[in-house]
Amino acid sequence: MAVDRPPAISNRARSLALRRRVLLVIGWTLLAILVIVPLLWVLFLAPTTGKWATAFGSAVHDPKDFLITVLNGVTAAALYFVVASGFTLIFGLMRVVNMAHGALFLFGGYVALKLQRGMVGEGGSFGLTSAQVNLTHWIIPAIVGTVVVAAMGLAMQQVFLRWNQGQELRQALITIAISIILADQMLAHFGGVAEDIAWPRNIDTFVNLRVQGILYTETRLVILGIALAIGILLWLWLKRTRTGMVIRAGVDDRAMVSALGINIQLTFAIAFAVGSALAGLGGVIGGSFASLAPGLDANWLLYSLVVVIIGGMGSLGGAAIGSLLLGLTSNFSAAYLPSTYTYYSIIFTFMLVAIILAVRPLGLFGRPA
Repeated sequence: MAVDRPPAISNRARSLALRRRVLLVIGWTLLAILVIVPLLWVLFLAPTTGKWATAFGSAVHDPKDFLITVLNGVTAAALYFVVASGFTLIFGLMRVVNMAHGALFLFGGYVALKLQRGMVGEGGSFGLTSAQVNLTHWIIPAIVGTVVVAAMGLAMQQVFLRWNQGQELRQALITIAISIILADQMLAHFGGVAEDIAWPRNIDTFVNLRVQGILYTETRLVILGIALAIGILLWLWLKRTRTGMVIRAGVDDRAMVSALGINIQLTFAIAFAVGSALAGLGGVIGGSFASLAPGLDANWLLYSLVVVIIGGMGSLGGAAIGSLLLGLTSNFSAAYLPSTYTYYSIIFTFMLVAIILAVRPLGLFGRPA
């Protein structure tokens, strides 16, 4: 026998449903405006030297500059993805709140920097030139920095985080304390001057892309290739191997996985080590891409958080899309805002986050825990 719902409850449900639909429409509209209006400005409306822009013009840019900005956004997104994919694995998939991810990034870069200087025999603080560095001088420090950070992350997980799974606030406080300690020690041992890891001389060149006569730096293309390789390998590991399936199942129902005789703690330890290794590798690439300096750990933790928020918790594809949106937004806003307003470019990043969360509260590809 059917039971009619009380009119008050039915009206409230309809009101909530209508309110949700209105918010979705508003959110999608704002997201469309955020994308379409800057695109129209870049492509058609911006004046250039007293004339109206052609297909790819802007106030100070021509088609070549537009394409270079696109490439800069994509290659910056590649670096964001390398770092954020490790954060996605630890925070998004395993639900472990590791606020020391940025500190691991910076430490991996510093380890590689000091090892490279030692291999070349340069002990000064003015850095190396690419002419002094061959491929071995970059690959070996990158491997060592990655392995050292993976071991550090594993030790941190086993000592401080293994016993408080599911206690997010406690994990956050513990890892914040660890990140502060690491930042203080890195400042004491590596100094406060910005330094960079030198690229090998055989890839620190320019490549003719044969499009609009663009000569583009090969190092950025190498970063893009590394990110693509990492993305494919992570996808295969998580989706096509037993360990990856156990990780995903263990996050959803740890008790059931343990009851099947699977050592879930060992599996989670492996996953945490891999996520930390990606942070260390990102630090090596980031130190080669730009520089290493105190304070960058907080910046890269923020970038990783933004990528995971945009893409959705635990989604590798979401991390890729989030990285791409972050890279393009930050590069285009910095390049195409009027010169007196370029310092407002960071606002566009957080506008993107706010609008996406208004439309998709769990991120573009997020799902309930």
